[in-house]
Amino acid sequence: MDWYLYPLVIAAGFLAGFINTFAGSGSLITLPMLIFLGLPANIANGTNRIAIIMQNAVAVGSFKQQKVLDARRGFILAIPAVLGALVGAQIAVSLDEVVMRRVIGALMLLMLIIVLARPRRWLEGRPERLVGRPGGTQWLIFFAIGIHGGFIQAGVGIFLLAGLVLSAGYDLVRANAVKLLIVLCFTPLALAIFIYNDQVQWYAGLILGIGNMLGAWVASRMAVKRGAVFARWVLIAVLIIASAALLGVRDVIGI
Repeated sequence: MDWYLYPLVIAAGFLAGFINTFAGSGSLITLPMLIFLGLPANIANGTNRIAIIMQNAVAVGSFKQQKVLDARRGFILAIPAVLGALVGAQIAVSLDEVVMRRVIGALMLLMLIIVLARPRRWLEGRPERLVGRPGGTQWLIFFAIGIHGGFIQAGVGIFLLAGLVLSAGYDLVRANAVKLLIVLCFTPLALAIFIYNDQVQWYAGLILGIGNMLGAWVASRMAVKRGAVFARWVLIAVLIIASAALLGVRDVIGI
C-alpha cells in the first residue's frame, strides 16, 4: 500500500469506528475502502475483522471504565452469537453476498420505522427484562444475529442493538456497550476461519484498525456523555444511509 493512502485508510477507519460504536454498519465504509485498495471482496471481508477486533477492544474498555457495561449478561448473550458467527463465517468464504445485502437493507428500513415509532423503548429500556437469565427466544435471536455477523460484518451492530433493546431490555447506551462486547467475542473466531482460508491481508487490516480504535474511543466517551437521545438520532441517521446503500439506491437513481 502506497504511503499517501495511509491517511485515507485511517480516516475511513475512524469514521467506521465512530459509527460502529454508536450504532453499526461502519463496515459499509471500510469494506469499499479495502476493495478500492485492490483487495478481492472476500479478502476485504476477512481483513476488515482485524480492525473490528481492535476497535471493539478499545470501546469495551472505555465503556467498562465508565461503568455502563453489563459484562456478565453480555458474555451469556455472546454464547449463541459466537456459535452463529462460526456458521456464518463458514458460509461467507464461499457464498455471494448480494442477496443478503438486499435482505439486510430491507430489514434496516423496517427497523427505522420501529425506532421512529417507539422512541421511549430505545431511550429507557425495560429493566424488568434484565432480571434472571436470558430465555430460549433470546438465544435464538442472538444465534441468528451471530450468523449474520460471521457472514458479513456490515449491519450486525444494528441487529444486535435491536435484540438488546427490544428483547433483552437495555436502554440504547448500555445496549451499545453490550453489543460491542458480543462482537468482540465472536469476531476473533470468525477471523480465524478467514485466516484458515487465506482470506486476510494483515498489513491493511492493522492500518485500518488504527483509525477504528480512535473512532471507537471518541464515540464511547461521547455516547455516555450525550446519552441515549443523541445515540438514537445517530442510529436513525445510520439506518437511513445504510439501508439506502444496501438496497442499491445509488444504482437505481444512476449515481
